[in-house]
Amino acid sequence: MTQPKICVVGASNLDLISYVPRLPRIGETLHGTRFHMGYGGKGANQAVMAAKLGGDVAMVTKLGQDIFGENTLKNFQSWGIDTRHVLFTDQAFSGVAPIAVDPDGNNAIIIVTGANDLLTPEEIEAARPVIAAAQIVVCQLEIAVEITLAALRIARQEGVTTIFNPAPAQPTLPDELFQLSDIFCPNESETELLTGLAVSTIEEAETAARGLLERGAGMVILTLGERGSLLVNSDGSVHVPAQPVKALDTTGAGDAFVGSLGYFLAAGKPLTEAMRRANHIAAISVQSSGTQTSFPVAADLSPDLLE
Repeated sequence: MTQPKICVVGASNLDLISYVPRLPRIGETLHGTRFHMGYGGKGANQAVMAAKLGGDVAMVTKLGQDIFGENTLKNFQSWGIDTRHVLFTDQAFSGVAPIAVDPDGNNAIIIVTGANDLLTPEEIEAARPVIAAAQIVVCQLEIAVEITLAALRIARQEGVTTIFNPAPAQPTLPDELFQLSDIFCPNESETELLTGLAVSTIEEAETAARGLLERGAGMVILTLGERGSLLVNSDGSVHVPAQPVKALDTTGAGDAFVGSLGYFLAAGKPLTEAMRRANHIAAISVQSSGTQTSFPVAADLSPDLLE
């Protein structure tokens, strides 16, 4: 079988994860219980997730000329990711993300994007061949909006299906971002921020998602945490529930969903089936600590999930 081809354009960070008895208040110093360092960045996470499932993945990102950047490159290579467009700069450090995680798996994250901010439109244009060769292009908001737009424009010109994950959340986005998104994939808080509407029930979530459709998105797949995910398009809506699990660490669960959704769609699965499988992958990820380290590999999954 031909490998599903996915291109991810986005950020790479090093996650610096502290496990704490509770999330700190303003001005408070807490003693943590343990520390973990791992590879992260929403773009990198989504690329590694798709690669772990067996995808033919290309990554477009920028790293600093430092030990974090060197090791991030090696991490991509270890998963077989195409790194021809993993670029380096001496003008900034690699991106970092200090993360605090409490015993219930809740987290608070600070992102210092560093070298990620220095991707240029010319470098995205140079990546046109790998974007055009993909079946799915995945983008997020951890790099500059104009760079994300440049990637989505190329994907649209080349007839490649796009998934846009509006994370980290921003209250306002240009209409063109919606219009270039074949699949607009926010979580609950991102949806609330973009629409000003609550999503505490499935009905409320559908109403909010329709507001995103009105901005020009082709369809909306809204991730709802333990409630699963919701597809909303011109034909109606479908709620795809998730299996109940006890969460140890929810860090990266959204990236596990988006990366695996891209993989399953590139593999030709119908939308709701791709969502069901992505729900399952995300549920596995929250049962282990860390980000990419919590993502399952194909060999550890039931064969019927990947066939």
